[in-house]
Amino acid sequence: MPDNRVVLSGQIVALDPLRFTPAGIPALNLTLGHRSKQVEAGMEREVECEVNVMAMGDLAQQTSRCKIGDGLNVQGFLAKKSRNSSHLVLHANRIELTDSYS
Repeated sequence: MPDNRVVLSGQIVALDPLRFTPAGIPALNLTLGHRSKQVEAGMEREVECEVNVMAMGDLAQQTSRCKIGDGLNVQGFLAKKSRNSSHLVLHANRIELTDSYS
């Protein structure tokens, strides 16, 4: 089976209010800002990006208590934002609040 796993750490740079799907499932969207140094082709480079993250269910409710600037470690998978979209979203399976992110 093909693999689709993502692990990313960063800071919350945008946080939408908790909402509920038509089926009553809690849903939360946030944007995670990431900055690190990575090695590519034997050279070290600075990497910066912002990734849209979606949390559902209990994970959405727990994460809704976070605030902008909080550090997170997120594990999940990539999927299209919607059927007709080409934009990717990181769907979280696990989110851990970190003491700090630098």
